[in-house]
Amino acid sequence: MALSPALPNTFSTTKRFHQRPAFLPTNPISNFSSYCSSSSSWSLRYRYSPKPTVASLKENLGRLKKNWSDFTSLNYWVVRDYYHLVSAVNALEPQIQRLSDEQLTAKTEEFRRRLRQGETLADIQAEAFAVVREAARRKLGMRHFDVQIVGGAVLHDGSIAEMKTGEGKTLVSTLAAYLNALTGEGVHVVTVNDYLAQRDAEWMGRVHRFLGLSVGLIQRGMKSEERRSNYNCDITYTNNSELGFDYLRDNLAGNNGQLVMRWPKPFHFAIVDEVDSVLIDEGRNPLLISGEASKDAARYPVAAKVADLLIQGLHYNVELKDNSVELTEEGIALAEMALETNDLWDENDPWARFVMNALKAKEFYRQDVQYIVRNGKALIINELTGRVEEKRRWSEGIHQAVEAKEGLKIQADSVVVAQITYQSLFKLYPKLSGMTGTAKTEEKEFLKMFQMPVIEVPTNLPNIRKDLPIQAFATARGKWENVREEVEYMFRQGRPVLVGTTSVENSEYLSDLLKERKIPHNVLNARPKYAAREAEIVAQAGRKYAITISTNMAGRGTDIILGGNPKMLAKEVIEDSLLSFLTQEAPNVEIDGDPISQKSLSKIKIGPSSLALLAKTALLAKYVSKSEGKGWTYEEAKTMISESIEMSQSMSMQDLENLLAEQSDMYPLGPTIAYAYLLVLKDCEAHCYNEGSEVKRLGGLHVIGTSLHESRRIDNQLRGRAGRQGDPGSTRFMVSLQDEMFQKFNFDTEWAVRLISKITNDEDIPIEGNAIVKQLLALQINAEKYFFGIRKSLVEFDEVLEVQRKHVYDLRQLILTDDSESCSHHIFQYMQAVVDEIVFGNVDTLKHPSSWNLGKLLHEFIGLAGKILNDSFAGLTKEALLDSLEKQHELSSIEIDSFSLPNMPMPPNAFRGIRRKSSSLKRWLAIFTDDSMKNGRYKGITNLLRKYLGDFLIASYLDVVQESGYDDAYIKEIERAVLLKTLDCFWRDHLVNMNRLSSAVNVRSFGHRNPLEEYKIDGCRFFISMLSATRRLTVESLFRYWSSPMESEELFLS
Repeated sequence: MALSPALPNTFSTTKRFHQRPAFLPTNPISNFSSYCSSSSSWSLRYRYSPKPTVASLKENLGRLKKNWSDFTSLNYWVVRDYYHLVSAVNALEPQIQRLSDEQLTAKTEEFRRRLRQGETLADIQAEAFAVVREAARRKLGMRHFDVQIVGGAVLHDGSIAEMKTGEGKTLVSTLAAYLNALTGEGVHVVTVNDYLAQRDAEWMGRVHRFLGLSVGLIQRGMKSEERRSNYNCDITYTNNSELGFDYLRDNLAGNNGQLVMRWPKPFHFAIVDEVDSVLIDEGRNPLLISGEASKDAARYPVAAKVADLLIQGLHYNVELKDNSVELTEEGIALAEMALETNDLWDENDPWARFVMNALKAKEFYRQDVQYIVRNGKALIINELTGRVEEKRRWSEGIHQAVEAKEGLKIQADSVVVAQITYQSLFKLYPKLSGMTGTAKTEEKEFLKMFQMPVIEVPTNLPNIRKDLPIQAFATARGKWENVREEVEYMFRQGRPVLVGTTSVENSEYLSDLLKERKIPHNVLNARPKYAAREAEIVAQAGRKYAITISTNMAGRGTDIILGGNPKMLAKEVIEDSLLSFLTQEAPNVEIDGDPISQKSLSKIKIGPSSLALLAKTALLAKYVSKSEGKGWTYEEAKTMISESIEMSQSMSMQDLENLLAEQSDMYPLGPTIAYAYLLVLKDCEAHCYNEGSEVKRLGGLHVIGTSLHESRRIDNQLRGRAGRQGDPGSTRFMVSLQDEMFQKFNFDTEWAVRLISKITNDEDIPIEGNAIVKQLLALQINAEKYFFGIRKSLVEFDEVLEVQRKHVYDLRQLILTDDSESCSHHIFQYMQAVVDEIVFGNVDTLKHPSSWNLGKLLHEFIGLAGKILNDSFAGLTKEALLDSLEKQHELSSIEIDSFSLPNMPMPPNAFRGIRRKSSSLKRWLAIFTDDSMKNGRYKGITNLLRKYLGDFLIASYLDVVQESGYDDAYIKEIERAVLLKTLDCFWRDHLVNMNRLSSAVNVRSFGHRNPLEEYKIDGCRFFISMLSATRRLTVESLFRYWSSPMESEELFLS
């Protein structure tokens, strides 16, 4: 059917029949011939299966190309080199298998002894890996595959191991974690959430504990003592946010006892799970600790009402790409009239920030997309994981603006007291590695930012997943209708389907569409009633007829196993059988979630022996609950069942039988549940194996992506859910030209809509073809480049702050952890530095002292210590000081031990004892070897003036401290408190100034100046001023305290 002439035929439209699959490929011969025959016409065709010979030829050619590209890649040769290690590990395996449990455990101490004797980790690597492999086989029933040994070696070498979903990254981490923990300096295994950290610590921790290593776990809500104990373990499992906040909190600690990490070296080696999510996706959001609420909360509701008056396009313009808002002249006039102010940017009555934030909340922050409202609070939804982050808040007033928009109670603004980006945090590790399923597309960024190459680890079995062509629709309505139809088609076949959506809103819209067609399904998004059942929903997602809609599958941590996850299903059977006997309390939907949909799923067949034991266990549970008066809550009952199941994982059936026989008179409910679980597990394993075989025959899991993400890597994470461990599977992405990404990056979609209108009146028909795929991929690549530019800019700006932060935090830790002598040394350094700044500000080494500003110099110096120095220098004039300097200049020698300027007050005799005399002599040396001062005729007399005033100030301080009569311990406590309080105060103000500066310098680009260079110059100037002010206030505060200790208690109270 000929249509109007247009562009060359690089697209094809498709018309779907319900009785045929919606994902059959277009005939390649038809495409090619029609393209060659008529470059000026478009054709409308039905899809049909390609001829087997052509398909086979095309498949073989594609495989040949892939094999050749693999062979010629650098990754191929790197992986091949790792197989020398694999061969060594395999050769040691028979020898290690012959060891008893005690002998295997003793290998850890043997390795440590060999390291102390001078061997390196490389020397023991093969044997250590063989030991871990055998320990995992004995304790977990899992033996590392050869490719997993390669993955462990990649991690040990400080690289990123890219391993596809289902290839056992969690098990791989045990190899590198064990080897590096042998040094005793601590290893951190970092996951993306508390659930995964706890799961891995319990699961993989069995291997490490068996081998004699201590395993720690950091969870939200832990007390300082627990955290300290867990960080001191050989291997510590934690999530990235807890790790970052612990580091920041340690650098706000008021005393040594509040520290929880391993100071002075808290970081040694880290393995970061989902490393791309942590370092790239989360890289745009710095970790912040806030304090000191301000009093502007009342302005946000007013600004929200003003924002409702303003109309987009008339009063303001928006830029979706960078979430920015710009007021027009009309908008400024209307806002000023509504707020009854003459200037939105008036410093005394500033409204601009509040109005701009209100407009951003109105345009860019949508309920059920960026946040949900629960219990009167606006809770952020992590765009990458789909989870609610209760402790996180948007900064710079955005969160308050969202609260005002929703009419919620507004939590007042806060001041940042500590901040760090994940990039800066993980750069603190001398050795860093990571693992993920998708990192190769970001390899350049990892190399540039962290010097970490990405190594693709081969799969244990070939990947046979089919990635079907992207389908593009003109409208969102057409896309969702096609998604529903494809889900329904797959459901009729019996294939499990996973649909990935980008927001809570979209997941619930699709859920409503499926409910209309009475298709049973489960939803997994940020709402509590769904999120609470996450593990159970994912466990069912691979079963026959299972339909799952999820907001995001990145970081879910649970593999989708075809046929179902037998362990999770066995746990469900146990809970369903026992919970009603253990507790009378009904589950709280807000906490425990809605029951997951079991409709259409086949019933699990439980054997007679398992049923009998379940009935016996239920009666025992009922008896224990009533006779012993145990009133379990629903949560307590679930916890008790979980603990019993954990017991079954660490004991064999024979051990449990023996335990039950020993405790038969004591009604052993826990061991009975554990034993019942093992029997039910066998039935579930048989059921899941049979159902999994049937699902594989049908084609495996089908994954549908409903929108392209801003990175190909995120799309690949979703695709990776299908085809795990050599299973069959397929994926299909469906996008609409009305999707947010197209609008955000100003992608011109009008031409495509007009094109479809010319071809057919039905806008619901998808278009496929190389041209549209290339356009979409080009858009994604542009988005990746844009966000890489943002991250690169953030890192470059943060590098300036990173150097300053390291200086301040290192100084802070020295003050906290060093002895009292070191604390005094810091104070003496501060005093000499303050004196030097006063001298340098008032003298010129090139000019005669008569031209120096000696009057100002004396005034500033005496002001440091108030009446203490005022008494000594009473009546001293600048003329007397000048006369003294001239006389000293004429002298040919000086007394080092008791130096004083001629006719000037003698410093108190405070430098008694070898330590204080040594300190004084070191300052002599430091002053006269100082190259920072200009060379001039009067440099020598300037240095003598520095020494004299420095000695006088320090000696006066020591004198007044001694006269106070307090013991040394109290004196050092006060000194440490003043040092830390002053440093923290100025560092907090410095962070505020640096954040303002980073926003302000961008304007300077209009003057053809580089914002980054401007930020570095001004940031350096700010930092030098901050350190100078810190030193001076510290000195003044100490003198003020010791001159009247009883009146200075506000140092601790303020």
